[in-house]
Amino acid sequence: MHGCGTLRAMATTGQGRTNVRVNVAGAGQASVETGISVLDHLLSVLAVYASFDIALEVEPGSAEAEILGAGRALGESLAGPLRASGARGYGSAVLPADEALAQVVLETSERAAVFSNVDLSQARVGGLATDVAARFLDQLTQSAGLVVHVRLVEGSETQHVLDAIFKALGVALGEACRPRSGA
Repeated sequence: MHGCGTLRAMATTGQGRTNVRVNVAGAGQASVETGISVLDHLLSVLAVYASFDIALEVEPGSAEAEILGAGRALGESLAGPLRASGARGYGSAVLPADEALAQVVLETSERAAVFSNVDLSQARVGGLATDVAARFLDQLTQSAGLVVHVRLVEGSETQHVLDAIFKALGVALGEACRPRSGA
């Protein structure tokens, strides 16, 4: 029996409502509308590499509220499957995107945190002058109850770095929701 299934969650952000539906036993289908095109792309990449079906819609607001709302909603919807009876609760992956190579290791934890050697605070991605990945990952880990380590092994082009991180994050989350061997 697969320890994870379809989950629906609704979250309220400071700017409006966020609706999310996640099937962790899916096929990698994504319908994502956060209001931030780069985040929509990254969450679609995550869905493909995790083999999750994700439907996520964030009511328009400030970019900060949209990023935080998406991270919170997805984290809350994954908290149950990550801790489901028989679920591994941990995962890791190293994946490339062109010249970039990223490693993500994660585990469920009561002391949620992100540890990363990636600093994209000066990068402008999709017209945003904020580190979209860091803000999203921080909210995701707090809401899901995860410790996440992100290591950039190689890479200089911002979009490739982000793609590599979200590919590895997807695979690691997919592993974490899968049943333990013999479960």
